[in-house]
Order: sequence, then C-alpha cells, then structure tokens
Amino acid sequence: MTQTTTDRTAGRASGAVVPVLAFAGIVVAVMQTLLVPVIKDLPQLLDTAPSNATWVLTSTLLSGAVATPIMGRLGDLYGKRRMLILSLAVMVVGALVSALTSDLLLMIAGRTLQGFAMGAIPLGIGLMRDMLPREKLGSAMALMSSSIGVGGGLALPAAALVAQHSDWHTLYYGAAGLGLLAIALTLLVVPESPMRAEGTFDLPGALGLSAGLVLFLLPITKGSDWGWASGTTLGLFAASAVVLVLWGVMELRVKAPLVDLRTTARPAVLFTNLASIMVGVSFYVVSLVLPQLLQLPKSTGYGLGQSMVVAGLLVAPLGLTMMFTAPVYARLSAKYGPKFTLILGLLIIAIGYGAGLGLMSAAWQSLVISVLLGAGIGLAYSSLPALIVGAVPASETGAANGLNTLMRSIGTSVSSAVIGMVLANTANTVGGVEIPTMHGFRVSFLIATGAVAVGLLLALFLPGRRPSNKPQLRASSEEDAVLERAEQVLRGFRGRVLGADGSPVARAKVTLIDRRGRQAGATLSAEDGSYALTVPDRGSYVVAARATGHGPLASSATHAGDERPVDLDLSLPGETVSA
Repeated sequence: MTQTTTDRTAGRASGAVVPVLAFAGIVVAVMQTLLVPVIKDLPQLLDTAPSNATWVLTSTLLSGAVATPIMGRLGDLYGKRRMLILSLAVMVVGALVSALTSDLLLMIAGRTLQGFAMGAIPLGIGLMRDMLPREKLGSAMALMSSSIGVGGGLALPAAALVAQHSDWHTLYYGAAGLGLLAIALTLLVVPESPMRAEGTFDLPGALGLSAGLVLFLLPITKGSDWGWASGTTLGLFAASAVVLVLWGVMELRVKAPLVDLRTTARPAVLFTNLASIMVGVSFYVVSLVLPQLLQLPKSTGYGLGQSMVVAGLLVAPLGLTMMFTAPVYARLSAKYGPKFTLILGLLIIAIGYGAGLGLMSAAWQSLVISVLLGAGIGLAYSSLPALIVGAVPASETGAANGLNTLMRSIGTSVSSAVIGMVLANTANTVGGVEIPTMHGFRVSFLIATGAVAVGLLLALFLPGRRPSNKPQLRASSEEDAVLERAEQVLRGFRGRVLGADGSPVARAKVTLIDRRGRQAGATLSAEDGSYALTVPDRGSYVVAARATGHGPLASSATHAGDERPVDLDLSLPGETVSA
C-alpha cells in the first residue's frame, strides 16, 4: 500500500519545514540526557533513597515507550502536525512541573509528562513523507531520525555547564523554553498534512500495548535493584509475555488495529525493527561509558580527570557527527539503497568500539571514538526510517515509525540495564564509594560490539532493491527527480476527477482500496482535477473518489503494468475499468 503526494501538497512545504521539524526532534531528545550531569546527586537533591531517585529516569522512559506508537497512530488518524504540537505541549507542562518542585512524586509526574514528547520523532518523519518531494525526502528523514542522537549529544555539555554554575532546576526551565520555541516554529512554518488513515483509534489495543510495555520495561530498568532472579522481576517478565501475546491475538482480529501486525511481520519491517534494537544498544553504551571515564580522577590510574563540562564537550561530537552525516547518507542511499547504508553504519560502529578498546588512555582519544561512533550511528539511524517508509503504506507511516522508535528505546533500555549491571559488578569500592574499573569499561565496549554484530546479521536478511528491467533513475539533479516521480506515476493509477458538468474537481479525496478492502493509498486531486497513485503490487484495486457537494464514486481497476488513465466522473455510477 502506497500513497503519492501531489505536487500541490508537496509545494505547501517551505524550505524551513525540515530544520523546524529536526529542531523539534532535538528538543525532544534533550529530555533523554538532561539529567545525566546530576544523576549521581539526585538522591541528595530530592532527599530520597537512590532506589527511589532512579524513578525520575525510569518514568520518562516508560511514558516515552508507551506514547511513541500511540501518538504515531493518532497522527495518522487525526493529523500529524496536531499531534506533534500536542506532544510538545505535554512536554512543556511536564518540564514546568519539574522546574517548580523538589518533591519526589511531583518530579516523577513531571518527568512522566516529558516522556510523551518522544512521539514527535515518528510524527515529524510522517509529515516529511507527506509533504516533501522525493529528491529531498531521504536527507530530511535522515536528519529527523538522527535528531535523537544530536539532541542527546549536544545536551550533555550544555546541561553540564548549567548544572555546574546554576541551580539544577534551571535545566527544566531551559527545556520548557525550547519546547515553547519548537511549538511556535511548528505553528508558523509546518502545514498540516491532508493525509489521513481510515478507521478509528484502537483504545483497547493502546491499553494492552501500554500494559505489556510497562510490564516488560519495568523489570529491565529496575532489575539491578530488585535482583534479576527475584520473584518480582521474573513475575513481571512472565506477565508481560502473557499480556503481549493476548494483545497480539486481539490486534489480528481488529479491523483498524493500533499496530498492523501483518505489516510488521513483513521481512523488511521485522528485520529493520530488530536491527533497531541493536543500534539502540550500541548508541547508549558510549553515552554511559565515556562521560564516566573522562570524569574519574587520575588517581585511579586510568581516569582522565576532566571536569563535567569538558567531558560533555568531548562527547558532544557524537551528536554533531550524526547531524553532518545526514547529507552523506542521502547520497549513499540514493545510489546504493538504505540497506547498504545501514550495513555500512553498523560496520563503522563496530570499528569505533573495536578501536575504543585501545583508545582509553587520553582525553583526545575519546574525541576520536565519539566522531567514529557518531558517523556510524548517524548512518544507521538515518537508514531506519527509509527502510520502514519503503515497506509500509503511507496511511500507517506514523504508527510504523513510532513502533520503530520504540524498538530503539527498548535497545537503549536494555543497554542501560546491562551496562549498569556490568559496571556495578566490576567496580572497586574506595572509601565507601563504588568506582567503575577499566575492565568494566572494556567489557561494556565488547557488549556493544556484540550487539552490532547481531545487528549486521539481521541487516543481511533485509530485502534488497527489487531488480528492474528499466534503467535506474537517480535523483542527482532536479531534472532527474522529476523524471523519477514521473516513472513512479506510470507504475500506478492516474487520471482526473470530474464533476457533473464535466469540469475538474479540485481537492477531492481519491482512495485506493485493495482486494481485502483495506486502504492502499490516498491523495487529493490537484486544481485541474488530476491525481496520481502508485501501487504496491500488481492486482485488482478499487479507486474511489469523494468531494464536498458531489456524490461518491468507486471504479474497479486492475493494475497490469502501464495502464491507461482512470478518470473518475462523480456524476456517474461506479464503473469497471481494466488497466
């Protein structure tokens, strides 16, 4: 199922849309690393036990995991821009709640609200797909996907500087200000997408998925405190398995599910999501290891003795490199495809962690590791939305990318739990304080390398580009891009929507329905009544049109290669057309 955006729709997007959406993604990512500089001081700052203070981080993770696929589906149904603004607004409220309190429960409530902003990433990717011309879409989605790492990398030194010289609540005021700026820019620059999915919101599916995710992620994040073999941890894992299996059975029977599991089971989607978990694991390891290594005192014999701010600046190139990788990804993907760039990115990550095993003795070596890993993670992250977008219907872009973002979040959660356990079990106790050891850091890098190896294996199973008898057209120039879009139109249905008097009908909704009765694509007719829809596979389809003031029309059509135009006359009853 595929959707083609008309030139008129694409033309509504100004040149500022991409940087504004990317900025929104960066603001959201800031929430993930905002408290890293003050993690060790949270028990004292909140006057609570260390085990309770960890809920300040866990709550954001859990709410983000729950909100990401739900907000993606709501965006598909009711408008991606609308849900993007709602996500950012909830984040701003949460940041202000946290800024105004030092009470543990209120702080957790504020952090929970901040986690809802994670849905902005897939919503931004969906908006880009709906509005941007084909030749600009690859680099734009790459930048949006990489914004998770960019925001996280840039937030470290900024948050460290604020925490070192000001009250820690200032961090939340700054986050709220960034959120308000992102909302204002979105309202001014980003138009709403006219594309909508059919159906209603699957509330039981949302509740089931939420319960399953909380039951799964809770023991992952708290397993070190509770004990991995404890009854609580094992019981929650078992409960999550039961809930998620029952949820899956229910989703398969629902006409308009929250997550289309049949689409998710396609090899292109399944292996992309599994590889995303591995990329998430590898990304978070460096964020946990390098700042600690840099800040440990030199008296340990291996610590690099840097200040909080300097450590943040040395890790910041991780995010900057990811940002500058986006245009490189666009060129490589246009020539070789996103599967190639994912594999290349994973190979560079493996080289970065492999080299890092021997580059831990000087501060400048951390800079080298950050740049290498930033390039690899940037390529890998950039490839993921392109692989997903190419494998799912346009009407499910938000939900599918939301699920993919969730997979990355699961990867970072697993990484946090495993690396935290490794560093704790290999630590030395000095003066009553546990100090991570070099052995623990190296084991952490080896775990990241193993995750990348698994990711590479999964990436090899991804379907490659389909062979074509026609010469491949590459969008290396504006002219090539126009030709490529023309070729896409020839592989689908095209025609005009006409009124009772034979005049063209503008902004009529034209829907493509497959033989199972499901939407396979949708678009709006242009000012001259023309429309164009691509098809995912050859077969029988129904092309339906509806416009205000006109009766609906449905025409049957069979796609068998290059077809003649299918004109939709809203004054006539449905007709059968052979294409």
